Amino acid sequence: MNSHDRILILDFGSQVTQLIARRVRESNVYSEIRPCTISEQAIREFNPKGIILSGGPASVKDGFAPDVTPAIFDMGIPVLGICYGQQLMCERLGGKVENSHEREFGRAHIEIVEPCRLFEGVWKVGDKAQVWMSHGDRVEQLPTGFRVVARTPSAPFAAVCDENRRFYAVQFHPEVMHTTDGAALLRNFTHIICGCHGDWTMAAFRREEIATIQKKVGNQKVLCAVSGGVDSSVVAKLLHQALGDKLLCIFVDTGLLRLNEAKEVRERFVEHYGIPLIYVDASLVFLGRLKGVKDPERKRKIIGETFIEVFEEEAKRAGGADFLAQGTLYPDVIESISFHGGPSVTIKSHHNVGGLPERMNLKLIEPVRELFKDEVRALGRELGMHDDLINRHPFPGPGLAIRLPGEITAENADILRKADAIYIDEIRKAGLYDVIWQAFAVLLPVKTVGVMGDARTYEFVCALRAVTSTDGMTADYYGFEHDFLSRVANRIINEVRGINRVVYDITSKPPGTIEWE
Repeated sequence: MNSHDRILILDFGSQVTQLIARRVRESNVYSEIRPCTISEQAIREFNPKGIILSGGPASVKDGFAPDVTPAIFDMGIPVLGICYGQQLMCERLGGKVENSHEREFGRAHIEIVEPCRLFEGVWKVGDKAQVWMSHGDRVEQLPTGFRVVARTPSAPFAAVCDENRRFYAVQFHPEVMHTTDGAALLRNFTHIICGCHGDWTMAAFRREEIATIQKKVGNQKVLCAVSGGVDSSVVAKLLHQALGDKLLCIFVDTGLLRLNEAKEVRERFVEHYGIPLIYVDASLVFLGRLKGVKDPERKRKIIGETFIEVFEEEAKRAGGADFLAQGTLYPDVIESISFHGGPSVTIKSHHNVGGLPERMNLKLIEPVRELFKDEVRALGRELGMHDDLINRHPFPGPGLAIRLPGEITAENADILRKADAIYIDEIRKAGLYDVIWQAFAVLLPVKTVGVMGDARTYEFVCALRAVTSTDGMTADYYGFEHDFLSRVANRIINEVRGINRVVYDITSKPPGTIEWE
């Protein structure tokens, strides 16, 4: 990415730091998130056109508050501070920050009191704009050279700037959707203030990544585990364009796939994309090893270990390779590093179901590790892939296993598969599939007594979940109409033997909670 303008985002632990990077990239400017403890040398090596200081939960008044190298304020590079980033900037440059008696959390309205380049073409003096606040501390005294450009009754320094040094700071969060025109403010920072050209596109990424892959791999071979999901499919298509027959794709059927998924994946790869695919039906092996296991983490580990074992055996049978391709995404990279720079001791087990055994002696290649999920979808379209795959709802690595609390059997996996297929079918018929980020059924390890016709039944409860999101970081349940839920429930109960009750889960996911599965 060195050929493109770059924005560096320093993370102080905010739950929405990823949104800053996403908003910057939406304006075709490449950005990366790094821990706030990054050294001056590392910053210079990154060679950013601008630096953004994220928000965070700490107070600059605390002795252990996260800090940044003071050198960033002497590099001649534009800096934008957001929330904690504003307070840190002002404190380090000679201003004063205090604990506020009037905290602001949620929607607020700022008044624009002076013009500045950050507001150019977006807000003018006298405007009142909706923003999203989340702070307990506030700036009480500005550093020399700064002036106030926006305020609220409880935050007299809601937005400040020193335009001679190209320093800007806002108390609110422009990256969240609740701030009106927040994306436009970030674009003003990247394009007007930092002078970025906005030339980072998926077309450019595809060309550059193909060249990088070809140079790295040369005449060697690459193994790619295909799951049928968006990430691995896009990786396989990209690698196939770059390497042709030097790519070897292996698809393992764990017995925990969705209805007809194995058949659809094989047809899609071979017939639609012309990518050779080794198919392995290992469903009996997986289900046999999961027999009697109820602990969710133990189930994940068994699936991961078994997958690696099967995959390794098939790779040997196919003649082996030199590289292993993985569909690691940028959020996985970010979340494996704490905001203060320490590596995480755990990896999300519901995404990475197996590690890379040292005995395989393979080099790792991760073509989309710099991309967010929506960017992977855009890359898929750039590669000419069909929308039915690109827009597919996320599906976890362990498959239906994590949607089967309790013991997994071939029987209850089949019951869940059928119920899930009906649910998704009705969502598609209603034209809602692309509106919803993720929808799925869960077979609860609970049986209830019911009466169907003249017979008493004792069968499972099926839970349905559907959420809306843009990135999977935060989510809210989708508000189906009653008639829709009634129709789905009737179909499941009538068509799936083993279920006599259906419930709908209306849980939301605020920032920082576990991933939706």
